[in-house]
Amino acid sequence: MKSTHLVYWISTVLIFLFEGLMPALTSHTQMAIDGIRHLGYPDYFRVMLTVYKVSGTLVLLLPFFAPRLKEWAYAGLTFTFASAFVSHWATDGFSGLTLFPLGVLAILLVSYVTYHKRLSAVAKA
Repeated sequence: MKSTHLVYWISTVLIFLFEGLMPALTSHTQMAIDGIRHLGYPDYFRVMLTVYKVSGTLVLLLPFFAPRLKEWAYAGLTFTFASAFVSHWATDGFSGLTLFPLGVLAILLVSYVTYHKRLSAVAKA
């Protein structure tokens, strides 16, 4: 249980840093604006996506949110990473940048699996 707890917190904090903190601090930069534009999305999508990412990662990180809301956050972030993979692949072809969202998705899946292991351990206790 202790290792599950540790893996959960490490993976969840990494998701928060990659998808919550970084977008919150960098979404207004010219590089972010150009990146969204390059993928063919309007600028309001950048703002909306940042709000959703920050909100979703905070729901995952903070323990007082209900499990059902956490499930929605996991689902929303999964759709975000899958969509980012497709968007990069459709725009730029297959490259290392195309695979990055799948790497972050793998970290999210580790967080999800360990989250449920923790829930079942608490339910058994």
